[in-house]
Amino acid sequence: MATQGWLLRGLVFVICGTALIHGMPPQNPVRCNQNGCVLYNSYGVWGDRKDCKAPTVVYPTTEEELRLAVANANKNNVKVKVVTKFSHTIPKLACPMENAVLISTERYNSIINVDVHNLSVTADAGVSLRNLIDRVEQAGLSLVASPYWEGVSVGGMISTGAHGSSWWGKGGAVHDHVTGLKLIVPVNQSEGYAKVVNLQAHDPILNAAKVSLGMLGVISKVTFSLERGFKRSITFNFTNDDGIEKEFMEHAKKYEFGDIQWYPSRHTAVYRYDNRVPLNTSGDGVFDFLGFQSNLVLVSQATRASEKALDNARNVDGKCTLASSFVAVKKVIANGLKNNLIFTGFPVIGHQGKMQTSGSCLYTPEIRKDVSCAWDPRINGLFFYESTAIFPATKFADFISDVKKLRDMNPKNFCGVDIYNGILIRFIKASDAYLGQSEDSVVIDFNYYRADDALTPRLNQDVWEEVEQMAFCKYGAKPHWAKNRNLAFLNVQNKYPNFNKFLAVKKELDTKNMFSSEWSDEILFDKEGVKGDGCALEGQCICSQDSHCSPGKGYFCQQGLVYKEARVCRYSSSSMS
Repeated sequence: MATQGWLLRGLVFVICGTALIHGMPPQNPVRCNQNGCVLYNSYGVWGDRKDCKAPTVVYPTTEEELRLAVANANKNNVKVKVVTKFSHTIPKLACPMENAVLISTERYNSIINVDVHNLSVTADAGVSLRNLIDRVEQAGLSLVASPYWEGVSVGGMISTGAHGSSWWGKGGAVHDHVTGLKLIVPVNQSEGYAKVVNLQAHDPILNAAKVSLGMLGVISKVTFSLERGFKRSITFNFTNDDGIEKEFMEHAKKYEFGDIQWYPSRHTAVYRYDNRVPLNTSGDGVFDFLGFQSNLVLVSQATRASEKALDNARNVDGKCTLASSFVAVKKVIANGLKNNLIFTGFPVIGHQGKMQTSGSCLYTPEIRKDVSCAWDPRINGLFFYESTAIFPATKFADFISDVKKLRDMNPKNFCGVDIYNGILIRFIKASDAYLGQSEDSVVIDFNYYRADDALTPRLNQDVWEEVEQMAFCKYGAKPHWAKNRNLAFLNVQNKYPNFNKFLAVKKELDTKNMFSSEWSDEILFDKEGVKGDGCALEGQCICSQDSHCSPGKGYFCQQGLVYKEARVCRYSSSSMS
């Protein structure tokens, strides 16, 4: 356990010293040479571990340049995929076909027009969320909803259904605050091969375009509704998880921005008491979420090395020690909340723009190379999966009860997820977006260990496979479009009442399927990939025979322990166990 002791001392150093540390910003996701370009996500590896290649990338800076890029692709019968400067999507949404051009919005980010009178803001698609928020706050207004991670662009954020947490007002999903959108779509030669379509509120096409997965055209500008500036007051209550399945509904109704962080192996729930307060309320707090701060490279590497060693040794107790220590540290420092420079006590009160989203590791300059985002692929740091499921609120209590039954069989099997952030529970309202949530919903996110190579099984992987299948199969949860392993998207077409309306708009706007790809065809049109040896290990399939797991390493395809219809890869001395 020496490595773990060093790791925890290093973590304390990072917590106390992050404000003084500078280091590596994330790499550009598109990298080109004389042979063409490769698109990466921020984790350095896609779900299937295959590269996303394209012959070229273009960087428009104006709407007309953006239109010309689409027109040129249409004229030459070339497919198009739009990428951003961040590329934090986990599935291959932006991955092009071979004969395709990448259009990057990285340099299309100059316009942010705040309309104070009409309480709205219009921004270029490539504008970063942080720049948008800061400009809005400078005008004395606030953007109400945003994701917790600010490493997203305006266009990418709404295209994938990014969200925060709220059942109040218009809700926690960012796309539900969109009141207008300009979309560039292909047209015939007589119209110049591409045109700008200006979509306004109550336009049925806007309901398709707000969450479009980049499949209808290229988003040029987005208009969001705003509110008068306000502050927020946040308190975290660390308590026992008894009754969480009964209390989540009331919690969401009582706190405008409430969420729940659940650490199953610790039997701990962290209730976030989070409501707005008047601007004249004393406090200048910041939420600089611990997981999004810059970390010493050595600490990130030690974390990964420790977790890897424990996984290989099948050392559940060691993982539980790490989980217990990490949760304790998060409690001491309020998970990154700061009253000013440090956390001194609850409540923490601050302006909406400083409390709603974070991502300070994005901005570390290149002066030093010893700190970075913990998952930066250049440093061999954290490497994980992230599963996100969107439940109808009426089904969520039963899901939690099932997870507790699975947990109670052996709580130690859940320690792996508690090393990260446990299970984050958030809330979003029913949406009119065709690919948005169709009813008031509860969203869970959880991160868990991913092996260095695709054919290496993971300790207790059957537990997380069963939780996944409970969510997406038994309870019909919808997947978050920018997260998840491929299995989460099985049968996704039948989970959206307006799915056919979305496809009708796509057929109308993208007659040549310019914006489709192998991934989108597989996911949206139910063209399931071919199952092969080991495909279940990385969530590329649900196992139906032992070869889909790793029988040579003792992992066989077996039924779930609580959800018997689940098929998971479980460690066993034989396939008959």
